Amino acid sequence: MKHVEFVKDIIDSKQDFLNDVSKYIFEHPETRFQEYKSSKRIIDALKQEGFEVEENVANIETAFLGKYGSGKPMIGFLGEFDALSGLSQQPGLAEQEAIIDGGNGHGCGHNLLGIGSLAAAIAVKEYLKQNNLEGTVIYYGTPGEEGGSGKTFMSREGVFDELDYAFCWHPAPINAMMMNKTLANYQVKFQFKGTSAHAAQSPELGRSALDAVELMNVGVNYMREHMSDTARVHYAVLNTGGTSPNVVQSEAEVLYLIRAETLKETKSLFERVKKIAEGAALMTETKTDFKIQKACSDYEPNRALEEVMFDYLKHEENDISYTKEEIEFAEKIISSLSDSEKEGALKANESFGAVVDGEKVLGKPLSDVVHDYVITNKPMLGSTDVSDVSWVTPTAQISAATSAFGTPLHTWQMTAQGLTSYAFKGMYRAARVMANTAIHVLGDDTLLEEMKKEHEEKLKKYPYENPIPKDVKPQL
Repeated sequence: MKHVEFVKDIIDSKQDFLNDVSKYIFEHPETRFQEYKSSKRIIDALKQEGFEVEENVANIETAFLGKYGSGKPMIGFLGEFDALSGLSQQPGLAEQEAIIDGGNGHGCGHNLLGIGSLAAAIAVKEYLKQNNLEGTVIYYGTPGEEGGSGKTFMSREGVFDELDYAFCWHPAPINAMMMNKTLANYQVKFQFKGTSAHAAQSPELGRSALDAVELMNVGVNYMREHMSDTARVHYAVLNTGGTSPNVVQSEAEVLYLIRAETLKETKSLFERVKKIAEGAALMTETKTDFKIQKACSDYEPNRALEEVMFDYLKHEENDISYTKEEIEFAEKIISSLSDSEKEGALKANESFGAVVDGEKVLGKPLSDVVHDYVITNKPMLGSTDVSDVSWVTPTAQISAATSAFGTPLHTWQMTAQGLTSYAFKGMYRAARVMANTAIHVLGDDTLLEEMKKEHEEKLKKYPYENPIPKDVKPQL
């Protein structure tokens, strides 16, 4: 395991440089498929490190890849860098204060995610270079994870087909293998067209599209009783047809996000939701249509690769420590959480891998432990476009502690911790684990064959079908 010290030395030597890149992305938060500044900054970093860069990948302006080396194996690192709307927050402040009111913010830690993967790619690149080894390292700049399924669009275009194996990670309050399956999803906009009229003088002439939206929502809510316990359906009304109550609304739109444990079940739910929309249109004598915005598959972990990755994550446990100042700030963040957020912390962290031993971190503001690697059938009740990479090539991912215990994702508290010293500690922990696992597989042909066999057997049983139709384009 001589490469463990090598990886640590390389990543340590790059920390000032990588911290600056992460800080830049944090300070320039951009939402899905509009990450122009963030993607350029990472592209510049890749070029500086000697990677050959390809831009406008899969015809997505902010998608790119950086490649180094030649031959097999082809090793992929997935990097995200998109932000969320409405989560602008001053970093390092334990009370809510936006930098820009209503502005964007990195409430999911993607300023860390993308750079942790970049650090891992650099470390493996240097290992290949200094040992004169055959192999290719590819860093994938994957935009639009938040509500855009950028990787699924990229997968549809064959971007990941050349890979032998791939890695990702996610900022979290804990350190664990992200070994749970996730939910597949479809995001679909339903549009209704009716007839406007004077709501008082001639209401009989009107056919309300807004009525249709409301009836559709009621119908879907009744459907909830008759779907599986882990399925989820969410919606947001995008267009109510205007602000004048004395005009019958002739148009209205609602956006649906439909999730289930498998793509097959998700498609089935989607068909049922479509029928409910058609029923609402019949009841209101309006017309309806739908447009798929995006979709993603359920995550399919590669257990052979995960087992090796867990060994390197467990090795990191000996070096997890925090300063007095870091603990004090984490305690302030925890004190800002609601009682329900604190009480739900254990359940929330099951999604990140603390399935059977979440109590290990109870009472600790920052996690200094690695949770057990225990495979269960319990799904993560969320979705990720990493899933579609996992159907193309053997894939593994971890969570690494970058936030105070109990911090929910997509909150100002998560954004507030995005540039803390302990967030960077977690980021580099993830980078070392990914890099060391990649190098381990590089020197173990038997393991690589085992990974590939597991992956191929899965595809024989459940052939992969990309869930996004060919005519659907990424949505800003």
